[in-house]
Amino acid sequence: MAAGLAAAGALGSALPAGRGDVRDHEAPVATPIPALAPDQLADKDADPPAEKVHRYRTIWLSDIHLGTPGCQADYLLDFLKHHESDTLYLVGDIVDGWQLRKGWYWPQAHNDVVQKVLRRARKGTRVVFIPGNHDEMARQFHGLNFGDIEVAEDAVHVTADGRRLWVVHGDLFDGVMQHARWLAYVGDSLYTFILAMNRHFNRIRVKLGFPYWSLSQYLKHQVKNAVNFINSFERVMTDEARRRGCDGVVCGHIHKAEIREIDGQLYCNDGDWVESLSALVETMEGELQIVYWTHLLDAPPTSRRARRAAAAAA
Repeated sequence: MAAGLAAAGALGSALPAGRGDVRDHEAPVATPIPALAPDQLADKDADPPAEKVHRYRTIWLSDIHLGTPGCQADYLLDFLKHHESDTLYLVGDIVDGWQLRKGWYWPQAHNDVVQKVLRRARKGTRVVFIPGNHDEMARQFHGLNFGDIEVAEDAVHVTADGRRLWVVHGDLFDGVMQHARWLAYVGDSLYTFILAMNRHFNRIRVKLGFPYWSLSQYLKHQVKNAVNFINSFERVMTDEARRRGCDGVVCGHIHKAEIREIDGQLYCNDGDWVESLSALVETMEGELQIVYWTHLLDAPPTSRRARRAAAAAA
């Protein structure tokens, strides 16, 4: 989440996106995939049947925050197994350098995510990495390639139906990040605490048989300052996209997945993988959709002990 948003007071749609067909405030819709059993989710090495793999022209992911306990790496790996694309944009905050500087945290699942992306690039997917504020150390390498992955400050993506979309993380247009960086760090610490609450809350939900639900997202959307910040950020981004001669913008940074029009400009945010567990995708025909993976796959990973107990009971 944008540190500026948290500092401002935040405690906490596949929408078809043709030129004139963007609807706000609707429940997200995505092509349904049969829910997998918990042991299938936990088996990171097994490839799903071909009929369960969805192929897209483009996928956008951001705010994964590898290197933090809040990163939902198992769900992301499962998403990547079931979704392939010609182009994959990594729109910033992929690795959380801020948190890694405070203390090292890098479980095997985070390695698996990196290896999955590198393998996809080797096999021919065009992968473009656009750093954000949490992995800003990579910005010095823009214009270079890293293991078949392009590193860029931003990009212009042309959809199948001809729309020009400016792709950028978004932190450079966050006033808190640019003018009160110390406040951003304070906000990031508060947000980390909220995410810890979110993890404990969802552990209880799972034990009670309920699916994943983001407490932090709910709290964020109840805070007036947070809502105002999001609205202001969205308008700043679309204004800049218009100034650059684009039809819209794709960004991340604020951890709120969205597709909507603002004064004739298309605003798309691909969400995150610590709260909403969402991605932006482009179909082969050029439609833009938001896919919430927890809406399709509610069962969390199970431990080996739990799987052995289930097998013994059977």
